[in-house]
Amino acid sequence: MANYWSQLAPYFTYFGFACAAYFGLRFTFAVLFFIKNYVLAKSLKLGKDVKSMGQWAVVTGSTDGIGKAYAEELASQGLDVVLISRSQDKLNAVAKEIESQFNIKTKTIAADFTKLDIYDNIRIQLEGLDIAVLVNNVGMSYEYPSFYQEIDFQTVERLVTVNCQSVAMMTKIVLPGMIAKEKGAIINISSASASKPTPMLTLYSGTKAFVDFFSRALQAEVADKNVIVQCVMPSFVATKMAKVKRHSFMIPGPNTYVKSALATLGLQTRTFGYVSHGLQWELTDLVPESLYLRLTLTNLTAIRNRALKKKGAEKSNKKE
Repeated sequence: MANYWSQLAPYFTYFGFACAAYFGLRFTFAVLFFIKNYVLAKSLKLGKDVKSMGQWAVVTGSTDGIGKAYAEELASQGLDVVLISRSQDKLNAVAKEIESQFNIKTKTIAADFTKLDIYDNIRIQLEGLDIAVLVNNVGMSYEYPSFYQEIDFQTVERLVTVNCQSVAMMTKIVLPGMIAKEKGAIINISSASASKPTPMLTLYSGTKAFVDFFSRALQAEVADKNVIVQCVMPSFVATKMAKVKRHSFMIPGPNTYVKSALATLGLQTRTFGYVSHGLQWELTDLVPESLYLRLTLTNLTAIRNRALKKKGAEKSNKKE
């Protein structure tokens, strides 16, 4: 028996070398890929020239965070911007800020994306505009990680309506014009949580996976029409929605993130947008899904418990 195993030993050695070489090459190619798309793309301007695709950018959820950063970055590249969000007061403030800073025109449309009857008005307001870029950014998440059975029916409805229907309907409004002129770009903001199932953010993860699959399938349909459909999958960005204030290499601010993500337009149809996010999820992809699910469930359950404890303490303080 010992002789049998000794005969097999060289094969185990070869297998070990092969595995090490595979993972080494995969990591090396990933690093080179990220340098090209997240570092050189921005500095060398390798991505698509958005100004060549039309006059206007349309951005949903554009008064804060990633949406506002896209509006500002597209304006800085010479596009006029249609800002769509719920609060007219916030829209007016952002429009004034962008016009004065970048010397471009803006148009505002107040729309509550939790409602189903807003799209006829949006379609009418956008008629006749030469739209270069649509950014489907508006979205919502959980207040804090939760078990699915804990979420109320209204939250379920709102999440699906905002995260899925807005992408489908806004794309339906804008896409025919882009196909007719054979140029344009639709940028759909998904989430890194769409890359793998994310327990405790189950519905949010599912809606963002819809955005990912919708984008990839639509890109296949319209590629020969010279229309780009890009799915952007950010991890944590320092925004109100993420409830993170401090910027870092792992958690960039929205403007830093968007400058990097927009530079990949025309290079990647599915992007994590930022070098640290891409590397993070390349490493995550090496972890077996069963282990990833267990670790994620444990981590997000702990965050849920801390959130509930804080909420309980705040209620007690109010009663006192």
